[in-house]
Amino acid sequence: MPQVPQTFFDALAVRTWCGLALRALGRAREEIDAINVYPVADGDTGTNLYLTMESAVAAVEAVFDGHGTLAERKPPLADAARAMAHGALIGARGNSGTILAQLLRGMAQVLAADGETAHTDGEGLRLALRRAADSARHAVAHPVEGTVLSVASAAADAADGTEGDCGSVARAAYGGACAALAATPGQLAVLERAGVVDAGGRGLVAVLAALVETFTGEVPVFGAHARVEAVLASGSPGVADVTLCGDGPETVQDGGPAFEVIYLLEADDSAVTRLRGRLDALGDSLVVVGGDGLWNVHVHVDDAGAAVEAGVEAGRPYRIRITHFGLGDVHTTGAERPPRERAQRAVVAVVPGEGLAGLYGEAGATTVLARPGEPPASGELVAAVRRAHAREVVLLPNDAELRHTAAAAAEQARAEGIRVALIPTRSAVQGIAALAVHEPERRFDEDVVSMTSAAGATRYAEVAVAERQSWTMAGICQAGDVLGLVDGDVAVIGADVTATARAVLDRMLAAGGELVTLVLGDEAPVSVADILEMHVRETYLAVDTVVYRGGRQGALLLIGVE
Repeated sequence: MPQVPQTFFDALAVRTWCGLALRALGRAREEIDAINVYPVADGDTGTNLYLTMESAVAAVEAVFDGHGTLAERKPPLADAARAMAHGALIGARGNSGTILAQLLRGMAQVLAADGETAHTDGEGLRLALRRAADSARHAVAHPVEGTVLSVASAAADAADGTEGDCGSVARAAYGGACAALAATPGQLAVLERAGVVDAGGRGLVAVLAALVETFTGEVPVFGAHARVEAVLASGSPGVADVTLCGDGPETVQDGGPAFEVIYLLEADDSAVTRLRGRLDALGDSLVVVGGDGLWNVHVHVDDAGAAVEAGVEAGRPYRIRITHFGLGDVHTTGAERPPRERAQRAVVAVVPGEGLAGLYGEAGATTVLARPGEPPASGELVAAVRRAHAREVVLLPNDAELRHTAAAAAEQARAEGIRVALIPTRSAVQGIAALAVHEPERRFDEDVVSMTSAAGATRYAEVAVAERQSWTMAGICQAGDVLGLVDGDVAVIGADVTATARAVLDRMLAAGGELVTLVLGDEAPVSVADILEMHVRETYLAVDTVVYRGGRQGALLLIGVE
């Protein structure tokens, strides 16, 4: 169905553009991954761009949800633009995703300036594209021509010379980007040797194509730029030079850094300036994006620990991701690494805290960490399924709100030839019960039935602190009240964590049970586990209790009864 074009930049245009860009990157993801040879041929540029944009889309949708569904209640442009930029920043993946986040942040700085009515026309879009290109180039420690930076600059240059509305400006920017993309092999020797265009630039072209569709309703094609079309249609002949190792393409990096380090960082500007200098001395491919106290740091280094320590000295790093590019002999000698054999079966689980991630990992599961307020996107779940490297996968979302996300991930994985069973676990304690009866040696269907039965037989609850006044099934709660939720509904409102937890436990055990599982968050009172364990032992004689430390998991306490 043709896209109904937007006539100017408002919150709905931001939403439409982000959604179309995500769809475009989803279609192009495998193609972009296949031509990823710079700065590291790790075959994930398309995936990283997709995950970054998916995070931006989720943030924009959250802003719209907060303003209701009526057209007259749509959010201001500034709110939608800032949400887009923030979502991309916290979800940025890899070198390409980090630069995309800065491009979106640069545009948002113009779109969100001086109130809702400013910078919504063609002139505003020209300014936004220029700010995006300049801020992205500034964020990279050593800009290289023939990359996404060149494509972004060319798009901004083409827009600068164009009069008219947003549609005209978007078309010009897209045309400039396509021409620049076609020129990238002549600017960067590694691209010319491989016979491909820059992967990050190809992703940006897809994002700009979505911008054209947003404002014109038309889906642009590469036909007017024959060299790009020819390279992309050629089957990427240079990719034959890339050895397939494990799950994706790798190539010799001539002694280049062995690790990619990415983290979010809370720090002030002066500390980040010092951090840039230190990380630049440690490695390469340094990109630091963000501002207003929150930054996304990306660097390739040999000493991953030193890169993280530098972040600790600058502020508070979190969501730290360290990726090894490959075995040492691949990077230093060019020796081919044999493909890793697929396991027959694996379990992939979403967990709310580091402690449970360790517990699930010890049981053999591949985990995806869901931090408070940061639910994983479907792309992250698909990536985890791929990382599990198994023919059969049991997926445990462990959250009722993740049911649709997990279903989308399962569908994508099935399309890639992986047999996936989704068990609709609504809490991590149900996942623990399912994992306890998991037997990889059984037939797949039998194993799934057994795990589903164990999860379904486990009632779950959590104890948390109310953030605001609201109506609940148990009455009106005030900010700061302690809430006891049983099977997702508020059942108890109290003032004391331990007393509320004991009341919740009594409600659950009134219906019977043989085993109580307690998962303590970092902010739970130290004594609560001992008090509850003693209460169960003295009051319910045939019931056992097991206690785990969940770490920073959002809820003060998770409770399972089976």
